[in-house]
Amino acid sequence: MAVDDVDGTLAAMGPRLRAAREHHGATLAGVSSATGISTSTLSRIETGRRKPTLEVLLHLSKEYGVSLDELAGTAPGTGAEPRATPPLSFGDDKAVLPLTRYVGGLHAHKHVLPATENPPARPRQVSHDGHEWLCVLYGRLRLALGGQDLVLTPGDVVEFDTRTPHGVANASPGGPVEYLIMFGPQGERPRPRIRSSRN
Repeated sequence: MAVDDVDGTLAAMGPRLRAAREHHGATLAGVSSATGISTSTLSRIETGRRKPTLEVLLHLSKEYGVSLDELAGTAPGTGAEPRATPPLSFGDDKAVLPLTRYVGGLHAHKHVLPATENPPARPRQVSHDGHEWLCVLYGRLRLALGGQDLVLTPGDVVEFDTRTPHGVANASPGGPVEYLIMFGPQGERPRPRIRSSRN
């Protein structure tokens, strides 16, 4: 594997690890307590400011129940495009496709939540440093944001400080929901350069 490929794989691991932790419903403090890895180290890895060591990846892979191949995007059978980053799958639950592979700045992901017969009463919430921009592409997404409950439909966009407890669930029992996320681990956010003149 070329040096650029190694760097790209390591850069993509931060968002994958964050997604795995969120799916696991764990906080940085909780993972730190369970693995012995400091919260600052975990945060720096998730935000791309530090490359994970093999020892750290082994601990986190075991904690989240996700294989190293999935974290690295090298799981077999991911299609004919070997250089493409395959989705990080969570079994019957959420799949996450990282759309950016660089370290630092905004990170983009596509998320897919499958159809469910029994949506949760309220999505489990997590909080962490950063800023998030979310856009629904397909289906209906339930967002629990602090004390608010919103149902978002295609084209709806929200942005929020991720220190506010937040969680999502599929609000469409008949089908999946797909949405895009842009995440700024250090508070970075999209900046509109041209504003529409339409009211």
